[in-house]
Amino acid sequence: MIVRDRPDSFVLVEQHQHGLISGEFARHWGAELPVREAALYAIANHDIGWRELDATVSWNEESGRPYSFLDYPAGPKLRAYANGLDLVQAQSPYAAYLCSMHYGSFVRDAREEPAVSFRDAEVGRRRGIEAGLSEEEMQSVEYNFRLLQLCDDLSLFVCLNEPGRNDYPHYRDGFGFMGARFEPVWEDERTLRLEPNPFSGDFGIEVPYRLFGLDRQPLGSGHLELRVTC
Repeated sequence: MIVRDRPDSFVLVEQHQHGLISGEFARHWGAELPVREAALYAIANHDIGWRELDATVSWNEESGRPYSFLDYPAGPKLRAYANGLDLVQAQSPYAAYLCSMHYGSFVRDAREEPAVSFRDAEVGRRRGIEAGLSEEEMQSVEYNFRLLQLCDDLSLFVCLNEPGRNDYPHYRDGFGFMGARFEPVWEDERTLRLEPNPFSGDFGIEVPYRLFGLDRQPLGSGHLELRVTC
């Protein structure tokens, strides 16, 4: 779950919904995308393993707020990662390769279980997939992996910030991609652009969310509609 704090409530966005938003950023990418359909599948579905975990809201008793993707207990989180990668691999080994690289980057320097076992298992997954990838697919891996990371960050930016704001520390200096730098610019509370523009045209995104009070009671749900412009 992605959790955004408000003074009187929590805004919750399910991880897979965030992933689908990542896919929309990728779908409107202006430059030619190698191995396009598999790459788009990877980007849109990279967090599909969170669906079961996010079906219910779990609360961190120490912090008094819902568990987010940042502090969710490692054991069930890593099992969800692996299950999601299995689902993606059943549809596209190349897409699973990209997603495995993405999750592997989270545990690259891990020294403790279960992260070490997860990292080692994913190294094995990628080695197995590599044997069946074409030369074109292997040559495109780095670009598409970096695009997955960028689109993941762009989606997190709109989920973690209030509309029209850039308060979340990780994104205040913009986004890097393959040597380029993109700055987010809010035209108003519902209109976002990147400078310089990397997209093929204007497009809309919807951010579905749930609201919970500080007393853990549900306050409803809704959709935030945003426009990304050139």
